[in-house]
Amino acid sequence: MSLKADPPTAPTPPAPPKDAPTPAPLADVTASDASLRRFLHGLPGVDAVGLEARAAALGTRSIKTTAKAYALDLAISMIDLTTLEGADTPGKVRALCAKGRNPDPTDRSTPPVAAICVYSDLVAVAREALAGSDVAVASVATAFPAGRAARAVKLADTAEAVAAGADEVDMVIDRGAFLAGRYLSVFEEIVAVRAACGDAHLKVILENGELATYDNIRRASWLAMLAGADFIKTSTGKVGVNATPANTLLMLQAVRDFRAATGRQIGVKPAGGIRTAKDAVKFLVLVNETAGPDWLSPTWFRFGASSLLNDLLMQRQKLGTGRYSGPDYVTVD
Repeated sequence: MSLKADPPTAPTPPAPPKDAPTPAPLADVTASDASLRRFLHGLPGVDAVGLEARAAALGTRSIKTTAKAYALDLAISMIDLTTLEGADTPGKVRALCAKGRNPDPTDRSTPPVAAICVYSDLVAVAREALAGSDVAVASVATAFPAGRAARAVKLADTAEAVAAGADEVDMVIDRGAFLAGRYLSVFEEIVAVRAACGDAHLKVILENGELATYDNIRRASWLAMLAGADFIKTSTGKVGVNATPANTLLMLQAVRDFRAATGRQIGVKPAGGIRTAKDAVKFLVLVNETAGPDWLSPTWFRFGASSLLNDLLMQRQKLGTGRYSGPDYVTVD
């Protein structure tokens, strides 16, 4: 794996899509439920054994010294530092924002995270706490995490987050509709949420753990991209199976192929279960070897995480000092 030894740059959200959410080369496939179904079921089937073997093989690669230092900083700059608990308070969000802006107060060369992700009712708190920084405010919406609400409620949820100052919105798809084969309904809902986002950019959560098969993950990835997603995201972090190397690899293949077909680049966000620096570096290898170095940027790849940052900071300190400081030397989120 080859990584440039340049410092990570501040994240720049991708430009919002044009008026028509579906790129022109694929516009006809969303003209009707039947055409959309034909397209999605015409995608190549996934070789599960081959996919998992490829992910496992890439996971054995390692990087050292200067490249490792760059990878740790890059991973920090890609984090959507997240708190999505019923017990969240304004004080907890302010503390998380302070950590996101300045992850290691003892080393000002540590890059800030990409975004702070909260529920919509705490967006204004995060917006105020992050004023003057390059850290974005992200909000979950559309009846997160289950997505079981009327479309009008989901759109109101999105509008509330954007009005409060969210730069990014993480929506959940209606998995029940998708699994029942109501693809056009899911497509139209994503299009409507995309419109409600305005200038904010949209991450579409597939909830891979509930989609049951790799073929469904590939179909849901393409469906979200056709509908105007700026990012596709593995999971909410609230189910048993979240981000895995294999399902993230599959989504990276999808965004690579989508750009080849349409010219439009889409980001990927694995979320849930990525807790160590070692795991984060493995995911960066997946990005580099599958989608390519164009995706090695917080503009196009994010980690949805709450505890990952602490391990990255400890590994960074060890690389710089030769000593492993331990968890007492980083803040408890």
